[in-house]
Amino acid sequence: MIAIIDYDAGNIKSVEKAMLLLGQEVTITGDREEILKADKVILPGVGAFGDAMGNLRRTGLDRVIRETVDKGIPFLGICLGLQLLFERSDEAPGVEGLGILKGEILRIPEADGLKIPHMGWNSLHLEHNGRLFRGIREGEYVYFVHSYYLKAEDENIVKASTEYGVHIHASVEKDNVFACQFHPEKSSDAGIRILKNFVEL
Repeated sequence: MIAIIDYDAGNIKSVEKAMLLLGQEVTITGDREEILKADKVILPGVGAFGDAMGNLRRTGLDRVIRETVDKGIPFLGICLGLQLLFERSDEAPGVEGLGILKGEILRIPEADGLKIPHMGWNSLHLEHNGRLFRGIREGEYVYFVHSYYLKAEDENIVKASTEYGVHIHASVEKDNVFACQFHPEKSSDAGIRILKNFVEL
């Protein structure tokens, strides 16, 4: 069973739909027991870093996420869900992230001809043999919607990157924790393959 964490941060239905397409049993929940008994856990999200961390702390889901990770349950953060796993974000100065992974979330710098937020398809450079990217070809296109990007402290956890005026760490993996800045659930066949790889871990 796949648990999708519900913390009022949007984008849950499209992730649920993708999981159902893969034949998975899905529960959308904020309940600790349900999350901890799941086979896999997904933290989706679109919206503001500060508001999202506030919601997680208010509901105690920040502690539940740490418990899930400590138990070794495969955990996938998507978009804002990736950003929250790190220590801090330019979007919310002074607000601590979950700090499960080391690194920071920075604003995409302004540049001529560059639209922010970054919305659209970008190609991935694959590195360090990410388990989510089995069967995905180098240069595959996936769909992004974001104004802030990840700079991970440890480059070895970076499994895919892209360029959008700056070098963006697009996907990371460490032990049982996986995360994508892009939206696999909106990335056509390649995205479904990435989610299938997660399901099959």
